[in-house]
Amino acid sequence: MKGSHLFLCLLSMSCCLILMPTAGNKIFHFGPCRVSMSVTKIRSSFTTIKANIQARDSIRTLSILSHPHSLHKVKVGRCCITRQLFNFYVDKVFKHCKTEDSFVNRKISSIANSFLSVKRKLEQCHEQNKCLCGQESDEKFKQILANYEGLNVTSAAIKSLGELDILLDWIEKS
Repeated sequence: MKGSHLFLCLLSMSCCLILMPTAGNKIFHFGPCRVSMSVTKIRSSFTTIKANIQARDSIRTLSILSHPHSLHKVKVGRCCITRQLFNFYVDKVFKHCKTEDSFVNRKISSIANSFLSVKRKLEQCHEQNKCLCGQESDEKFKQILANYEGLNVTSAAIKSLGELDILLDWIEKS
């Protein structure tokens, strides 16, 4: 009898540990999709290099992510635009953000790896038809992409990375 209570106790504790997000991670809800990620870790890496990255951005008259095409105005399709943005950062931005500073490059790589992990989770959700796109989110992303593609690749990548705090703020307010 004592053995079965001990077994149940250990089984319960094991299940709790498996279901808990990794230390520092928080579960975010993007529509029907739930994604565990550590915005704190990403923000910490970004804050360390933000001044360096933004000093490289010579174009001050244009923003890729912010007003008037603000993410904060997206009401429907949050899962869709989040998935599109993580794909965008992994496939376009991080690939073109290389500097001569190895410390900055390591921080960029760390952020990129975190984004890749979230991208994969959002893709799984999308494949299960839980992450549907609507007109509002598609139009918002098309505008972001147009802003990005209006610049040369390196300038656009640096500007997008320099605006990462806009994306992180939006995620945390989701």
